[in-house]
Amino acid sequence: MKNLVLYIIALMMAPAMQQCTYSQSTQPKKEVMDTEKNKKHPAYSRTDTSKVNLSEEEWKKILPPEVYYIARQKGTERPGSSPFEYSKEVGTYYCAACGNALFKSDTKFESGCGWPSFYEPISKSSIIYAPDHSHGMTRTEVMCGRCKSHLGHVFEDGPPPTGLRYCINGVVLDFEKAQEAEKKYKEKQ
Repeated sequence: MKNLVLYIIALMMAPAMQQCTYSQSTQPKKEVMDTEKNKKHPAYSRTDTSKVNLSEEEWKKILPPEVYYIARQKGTERPGSSPFEYSKEVGTYYCAACGNALFKSDTKFESGCGWPSFYEPISKSSIIYAPDHSHGMTRTEVMCGRCKSHLGHVFEDGPPPTGLRYCINGVVLDFEKAQEAEKKYKEKQ
């Protein structure tokens, strides 16, 4: 009888466990990404769309430890630890590892899962998908379409128009406000 009760409880909790699960990290809590720091390595570009193929040793040398842990080792930041989770800033979110454009802020929404959530990537090629059967669950992993860095997972419980929820680790996001991007564009003219 005790085993039956435990089995029923486990079945009832399974759907909740599937939603944006996380593993505790010993990595330090991350502050807002320093975009100038990323521009120091040659793989980082917000304009180059060519694929980035670096060895894990090369990634480890050029990425900050917390970004390397999430992006290359498929780690997960603690829920609620990203400054991007509740950000209302208007702009574009980029891959912190390579600078690839990932999401526009107007596709961001508050899902309550503990991580920044979006309902649609910036383009079909900005994200790649892979089955993820880790931690005893079946999920869909999302990775950067340019450098294949782990970003998070996508779930089918998001808002219209897509019904999708891209649950993304804030550590692997870089952000540029729309006004800053417009100013840089005008300066180049």
